[in-house]
Amino acid sequence: MTAVRSCDDPTRIAPARDPWPARRLRQDRVDLDINAGEIVALIGANGAGKSTLMMTIFGKPRARAGQILFDGRDITAVPTHQIARLRIAQSPEGRRIFPRMSVAENLQMGADATECTEADRASGLERIFTLFPRLKERMAQRGGTLSGGEQQMLAIGRALMSRPRLLMLDEPSLGLAPLITRQIFDAIRTLNRQDGLTVLIVEQNANHALRLAHRGYVMVNGLITLAGTGNELLQRPEIRAAYLEGGRRA
Repeated sequence: MTAVRSCDDPTRIAPARDPWPARRLRQDRVDLDINAGEIVALIGANGAGKSTLMMTIFGKPRARAGQILFDGRDITAVPTHQIARLRIAQSPEGRRIFPRMSVAENLQMGADATECTEADRASGLERIFTLFPRLKERMAQRGGTLSGGEQQMLAIGRALMSRPRLLMLDEPSLGLAPLITRQIFDAIRTLNRQDGLTVLIVEQNANHALRLAHRGYVMVNGLITLAGTGNELLQRPEIRAAYLEGGRRA
């Protein structure tokens, strides 16, 4: 059973079998909790099933078995666009911005995912420009002409425009220089500390993710194999060997 606790009421996701059998992921024993105001990290090797689990929570692909509850509501069969209206937002792996649209238009797409007022949009933009000042300088620029780091900022900003209660980030540091990675993780920490934003982060960079997170989970071949606080997992020898010291055991 996967339980996502993004608010005081539990949000449950019961045994979710992998909807893509060709990948041979056993996601029938996934158990994951997120409490309100937490940052939770999901780490694991490439191909472990992390992104599949995150996308399944968001409704695409659909879980063939199990149950997903958010704020006490079963959202297992809810269409993705309706999940977005519950203010669950995702910044997907590979950013997936709209390359021919301007930065401003990309951000507008995020706001359009939920019902919000002009005041909401204005305050959302202000928050994003505070976190990522570079985006304000490039509002008229096409998304596809931005650097990789700027595109990642834009992808996160687009998600934030929906005023999420649960923000899901898939590999936010992928392909970024260390300085930009630090800026991205600092922004996530700021959102959590200042706004109480609940975050689920999927990340191969275990060191960054576990230092950021309150709690973490380790996924191997579609199964949750370890769980604990970020500090606890950082101290475990098998985690250090597999993810922090160049090991390959996971």
